[in-house]
Amino acid sequence: MNWRNQILKEFTPQVATLTLVADPDGLLTEAEMLQRIQARGFEIVHFEDAIAFRYIYESQYRPQQQQGAALDLVIVVNKDTQELRLLPYDLIQARRQLAFSIGSLFPNLSYSVVNSLDRSNFDALYQAQAQHKPEQLGENATKEFILRYVYNIDPDLIQQTSDLLLILLRWHYRGQRLPEILCDRFIQTLRDRQLFSTLPLETIICDRQAFFAFLQQAWPEFVRQHLVKSSQVSEATGTYTTSTKLPFENQDIRVYINHLFLEGYLQPINADELKITTTNLESNPWIKVGLCFDPKVDQHRRLQGLLESLDSSIPPSDAKHQDWLKFSEAWAKLIVLWHQDKISDFHGQFLTLQGKVDAGFFRWVSSRYGTLYNQPPSPPVMLHQIPRFLARYLEASKTNKVALVVLDGLALDQWLVLKDVLLAQRPQLSFRDETVFAWLPTITSVSRQAIFAGKPPNLFPSSLETTAKEESLWKNFWTDPAQGLNQAEVAYAKGLGEADSVSLVEQKLSPKLRVVGLVVDKVDKIMHGMQLGTAGMHNQVRQWAELGWMANFLDLLLAQKFKIFLTSDHGNIEATGIGQPREGAIADLRGERVRIYSDSILRAKVKSEFPNAIEWQPLGLPEKYLPLLAPDRQAFIQEGKQIVAHGGISVEELVVPFISVSV
Repeated sequence: MNWRNQILKEFTPQVATLTLVADPDGLLTEAEMLQRIQARGFEIVHFEDAIAFRYIYESQYRPQQQQGAALDLVIVVNKDTQELRLLPYDLIQARRQLAFSIGSLFPNLSYSVVNSLDRSNFDALYQAQAQHKPEQLGENATKEFILRYVYNIDPDLIQQTSDLLLILLRWHYRGQRLPEILCDRFIQTLRDRQLFSTLPLETIICDRQAFFAFLQQAWPEFVRQHLVKSSQVSEATGTYTTSTKLPFENQDIRVYINHLFLEGYLQPINADELKITTTNLESNPWIKVGLCFDPKVDQHRRLQGLLESLDSSIPPSDAKHQDWLKFSEAWAKLIVLWHQDKISDFHGQFLTLQGKVDAGFFRWVSSRYGTLYNQPPSPPVMLHQIPRFLARYLEASKTNKVALVVLDGLALDQWLVLKDVLLAQRPQLSFRDETVFAWLPTITSVSRQAIFAGKPPNLFPSSLETTAKEESLWKNFWTDPAQGLNQAEVAYAKGLGEADSVSLVEQKLSPKLRVVGLVVDKVDKIMHGMQLGTAGMHNQVRQWAELGWMANFLDLLLAQKFKIFLTSDHGNIEATGIGQPREGAIADLRGERVRIYSDSILRAKVKSEFPNAIEWQPLGLPEKYLPLLAPDRQAFIQEGKQIVAHGGISVEELVVPFISVSV
């Protein structure tokens, strides 16, 4: 029972060389759907910008048609059927036209409610529809149907705090998003039943980080009640007093709490301040995961726990992209913990796990990466979708202003190091951590330009060897009629990160400004001079952050009422040299982790010297932009030499932070 089959039956190869599809609800962008259509031999091109489309069509597909190639081309318009008539005349002549919509898949459910769901949830909804055969449902009835059968929430079964807490732990730990309209309905149902009146439902149900903060606040009080006798409570424990009492001792809840402490979503509290000894823990030993006794011992225990947890949770090759984004958060925390003090007891275990993660991620990327770049931009899945996400924020109010700060080369683990320093310097700041995928190859001229262009690299082919056009790409995006800003409302600056560069930003922040793009390249400079590996990167990023430039930079933007978003164009890894290709001038780019060629024969010649190198397909890239990626954690440099580099396929290079900053 699969909703995709209803659409896939229309995609029979060689029925028509050109098919126009009206897809207003983005059904064809769902990862598995897209993969299955492509597996049938169809090539999909999205018509969003007439000029960009014409370039791709004329350069890549028109020549094939003229040569009589067997081509199954699908042109997708994310609008209603009537909008197809606005396409160029030569396309409208195509006799085959299709249209797909949520209404045809779920005719008895409220369109607006179903449309709020992530398309990955349609599987469960389609099966529930087939099994329960609902009659025509209104908006509230549809919400309740979805809550029950998609999210496994039956309000009638929620009677006590542990019932609610388990539901929220399941969502938030997995990083699942409940659409706002479903959050509101769920909260209203609980309020109508007069349940949990003392809990801040409006925040803990809808906001993942607020939920974790709520648990963090409640944990010390739980510990105090279970382990500390009233006569032992010192004056210091007043810091931990809270009226919130949560059933952490529930057997099912304890499993989640253990993972939350291991993965750093919750922070252990100081056992000495509460005068807790190991004797206190004899009847409740599981509580130890949330207590700090001896930093070295605690680190050892947490490292061991994380290694075991991640070893059993590596996403499979058919996983959703959200699974790898979620995994990358815990993986980054393990990397930071490991490099703080490489404990010899776990050296072999860490390297074995690293190999498993690399292999699993490579299989997934090989299978699913090509389905990512046409995903909807809210939330963004890839870097080039960020500007469209920001545009929606600006549309919400004419007084909104946004600053996009790109920390060039900052890996997710290095962001965790930077964030720790920023929180120590500015404890009033709040960071909402998300992650997105960079572009392959993971190099600045591809991935960073994609951010500022707001589109895939195949739509700015002339500048892929330089970053000189970033400013014009950024301004072109925002002054396009779709966004409607004027030149005076848009700014861009790069080369930031040194002590004297704050003044440069100040000069850019005119009163009329509504959106600014800023490149901080200090981390990239640190990386390219790094000889001490990942641990050296952490140390240098920490030292740079402690100088205060970044904190002052954020202060400036916040004082000017900008909503700040931080991201990175790519991460980096420690790599070992496997030798330099003997290629003369035939490579268009000679990076440590990637070589770029304009001819497949030339690329194949170099690959023959390095049989394990990866001939990456030009997914979202110009047709003649052909990367050859170094395999595993290796680099095209002197054999045996160690380096910190980027350009290839690894979790650390390809999954980058996307952070919103507020006070």
